[in-house]
Amino acid sequence: MSDASNPPVRGESRVRRATADRHFDGLAEKFERGFYTTERGRVRLALTRQLMEERFAHLPATQVLEIGAGLGQMAHWWLSRGHQLTLVEPSVEMRERAMQRLSSPEEDAAPLTQDTLTERLTWDGRDLQGFAAAAHRQWPVVVCHAVLEWLVSPREGFLLLAQLLAPGGVMSLSVFNRDALAFSNVTKGNFDKVLDGRLAGWGTGKRLTPISPLRDVEIRQWAEEAGLEVRELTGLRVFHDYLRSRDPLSEGDMQKLLALECQHWRTPPFVHLGRYLHYELVRPA
Repeated sequence: MSDASNPPVRGESRVRRATADRHFDGLAEKFERGFYTTERGRVRLALTRQLMEERFAHLPATQVLEIGAGLGQMAHWWLSRGHQLTLVEPSVEMRERAMQRLSSPEEDAAPLTQDTLTERLTWDGRDLQGFAAAAHRQWPVVVCHAVLEWLVSPREGFLLLAQLLAPGGVMSLSVFNRDALAFSNVTKGNFDKVLDGRLAGWGTGKRLTPISPLRDVEIRQWAEEAGLEVRELTGLRVFHDYLRSRDPLSEGDMQKLLALECQHWRTPPFVHLGRYLHYELVRPA
């Protein structure tokens, strides 16, 4: 995708690109360590939960479609509030870890009963493209967190998500922010990497760098193309990733940081520095 206001940077056309979508069979343990057990992972999860409580806790129990299981944290959030959930995840390992998490106690969440999991959770092992091709209905709530950046064609993925959202429905979408990734690399002195546009992962090794980091301008263009409206934009981890000290935060400092994150996560310019961008999108009825 090109944009007159966003010309390619030096050497970007020659940057190596991933050729296949990134799934996580064989990488589930590394995924869990890298995205959830680290401090940045805990910050992201805490902020995501805070965001969900603020923006979506008021929704009456309904049918929810979630693309990408993660480790089941968001599935637990929806199921524990009485929703019916269809959970789409192509990785067998990720499905197994998510199911284990759903039926086991967490630090701040009780395990779900077997009756709840049987009656209100439906698993689907296809990828987004395969699921959407076979779907003959739409959902009032669609959830897709940190998935599009692992697709070779995130635009196609976004348009498929939009097709699955019912009129009057709401979508909770989060994506890995390319602009924040560039800013972080500049602060580390990786000038050539940013100038050459070498920010995306290749999707062939053991590193978990997204293959298609995304920009706000892209999401807004695709939303307009699909007939969706952006109701709210929130930046997740607008401060944490730029801390100079790499030492773990004390509990007191962690609470102060989380308070600052929530205070400024929708305030320009901080919102656009979030390592993840969360969109609340709606399809007009």
